[in-house]
Amino acid sequence: MPMTLSEKIIARAAGVSSVSPGEIVTCAVDLAMMHDSSGPRRAGKYLDELGATVWDTSKLVVITDHYVNDPTPGSIKTQEISHQWVADKKIKNFHPEQGICHVILPEKGYLKPGMFCVGADSHSTTAGAFGAFMVGVGATEMTGVLATGEIWIRVPETLRLHVSGKLSLGVAAKDVILKLCGDIGAMGANYMAVEYCGSAVSAMTMDERMVLTNMAAELGAKTGIIAPDAVTAETLGLIGVDGVDVETWQGDEGAKIARTIDMDGEALAPQVAAPSNPENAGDVGDHAGTPVGQAYLGACTGAKLEDLRMAASVVKGRKKSANTRFFVAPASLHIREQAAADGTLRVLEDAGAKILATGCGGCIGLGEARLDENMTGISSTNRNFKGRAGPESSKLYLASPYTVAAAAITGCITDPRELLAEGGGI
Repeated sequence: MPMTLSEKIIARAAGVSSVSPGEIVTCAVDLAMMHDSSGPRRAGKYLDELGATVWDTSKLVVITDHYVNDPTPGSIKTQEISHQWVADKKIKNFHPEQGICHVILPEKGYLKPGMFCVGADSHSTTAGAFGAFMVGVGATEMTGVLATGEIWIRVPETLRLHVSGKLSLGVAAKDVILKLCGDIGAMGANYMAVEYCGSAVSAMTMDERMVLTNMAAELGAKTGIIAPDAVTAETLGLIGVDGVDVETWQGDEGAKIARTIDMDGEALAPQVAAPSNPENAGDVGDHAGTPVGQAYLGACTGAKLEDLRMAASVVKGRKKSANTRFFVAPASLHIREQAAADGTLRVLEDAGAKILATGCGGCIGLGEARLDENMTGISSTNRNFKGRAGPESSKLYLASPYTVAAAAITGCITDPRELLAEGGGI
């Protein structure tokens, strides 16, 4: 029976020859991930209360990223719990304060095509960029995974987004996914696997593909996924991942697709999502001129190396608006080092950006990038729910790194293509 890529991975994990949408199967987990917010203090605590042990410590990765660089008593306590639990359980795959979990997993070589993974975070869907099937779960479900190494799943239908053509300069993967959020709504892919394909997707780097799969969560999807190709294999090969099987992990011709959406990449304009939901997306021109008090490049969607380079291409030779705070929080220490080495950070700093410590930070309203009362901001993060990035009186717009950088320069929402067309500023 022809199967989609997601169905193939589920079938393999379930130990059966085939699955179809709607079936409920029990799958063996290849990799589980927890962070400091969801992990030791929650799922770890529940596991200890049950008197159970981690089924396979080699298949568990723990990363601290949410409550790092925050000197408040609660955050400090959370870090202490994380470190102590990991030490007690002898978890070797522990990455404290090295970067955001969804970036660290591929950066450290944990992912490859065909894997069935579970993460205690809704944006664990990011792993789908590497041809893996990864779902986000809550602490209770993660406790079951920790104890048994298994989880049940209802096989999802597949929604396919086909992006044709080539994205224009100043348009990025963030614009693709915001456009989709605006077109089908926050629950438009409820419990579906969103599969991204087409020439525009094939041309994307892994950094860009991760944005698409990450924000499948904003559509209510079970996961997001992209079939692996030469770009996948080359990227993983550079970080030493062996046994990357591109050919096996492809969807079959004739597999049932519940819905296909076509998007013209060449016609796509930069997108901006208005407060307070990613589905409030529209062309940048709809919001042009809106003043912003803060521009923030950060989080798992908007502070990878390519994101920082996009922003640098806009701000190079220019200075930020005197009325706008400009913060940049690289998504990992490795990315920070790369951006420093190639001059990207210098360009951003010369434009007036303040480089913040790596971590979730401003995305979840912590640290210096937390919005002030009644402040309007624009961010490269994935969510702009009321009260998430600051007080409930604050307002947050979402956009690509290009558009965030343009707003930092002009002090208002601006089409980045205008600045890119002008070339370097004075």
